[in-house]
Amino acid sequence: MNCPACGAAKDRVKVLDSRPSDRGTCIKRRRECQECGHRFNTVESLDARRAKIVKRDGCHENFDDQKLRASLERVLAKRPVSEEQIDELVKSVQYRVLSIRRDEVKSSDIARFVMRRLAVLDETAYVRYASHYRQFRATGVPARPDAAEADARQIDLFEAPEPDED
Repeated sequence: MNCPACGAAKDRVKVLDSRPSDRGTCIKRRRECQECGHRFNTVESLDARRAKIVKRDGCHENFDDQKLRASLERVLAKRPVSEEQIDELVKSVQYRVLSIRRDEVKSSDIARFVMRRLAVLDETAYVRYASHYRQFRATGVPARPDAAEADARQIDLFEAPEPDED
């Protein structure tokens, strides 16, 4: 990491302090430039973008936590849920995608995990998210009649218990 103030090479930047953060998924480091004395922080984290999401139509795209966040902000609009709670939900999904250790994850697996979390966090947001994901036309009637049956037959990769938080 080069110094952001003077551009000194990484061998001239010293790490003063390192500590794990966010359930151990990232490391925060305090650094100091030996050339100019500038101190700054860096955060190193795993790149969840390496996981490919398999969409309903079969196309693949990289996992995008910002896209997930935007979706959650839409369903949680005008609800009594804090930004910190949204951050925690996004991080838990990101952690789960990384912990599966597969190159491809079905979007339906992620959606079911998000719905379970939203059901606990805010019932209205859960209904909003589920109605979009399940494509409801009217109350309780999915647009695809076979959707509930197909979901019941799928193996849910997100069923594993979550690790204890520190």
